[in-house]
Amino acid sequence: MSSHIFHEIFLHLNWHAKESQPLITPTLEQPIYEFLRDRCRKTSGVFLHAIGGTPTHVHIAINIEPHVTISDLVGDLKGSCSHEINKQFRMKRLQWQRGFGVVSFGKKQLPWVLRYIANQKQHHASGRTELRLERVSMDDDGTPLKG
Repeated sequence: MSSHIFHEIFLHLNWHAKESQPLITPTLEQPIYEFLRDRCRKTSGVFLHAIGGTPTHVHIAINIEPHVTISDLVGDLKGSCSHEINKQFRMKRLQWQRGFGVVSFGKKQLPWVLRYIANQKQHHASGRTELRLERVSMDDDGTPLKG
């Protein structure tokens, strides 16, 4: 990346397991998160800040360089993760739902986003979620669709 470009591109990503099923079991949660951490670390221009989620979905906070294509990155993370986890655990169980959610945010909001991701299970248990960070798709009129 050229040193003549200023960029602060912070993103919150989320995506669901197939049909929002609770496929991210306690046995799979840490291997999934570790795989995604490692994949982000090895991807040029991607800097991971946090990963978390619930049994039905994943949340990630990253910042990226301008050359990174968001849809390609998410496609790679989802595809390589399900392939590797299924291979490692000798099963064909982990599948991701089509699509994803992405929201940009400013650097000053990073601590808030990190707290939100770290407390995913509590947010969902109490019903206090941030719709903006939970959306994965919208209807043509902008109405959020269920995960």
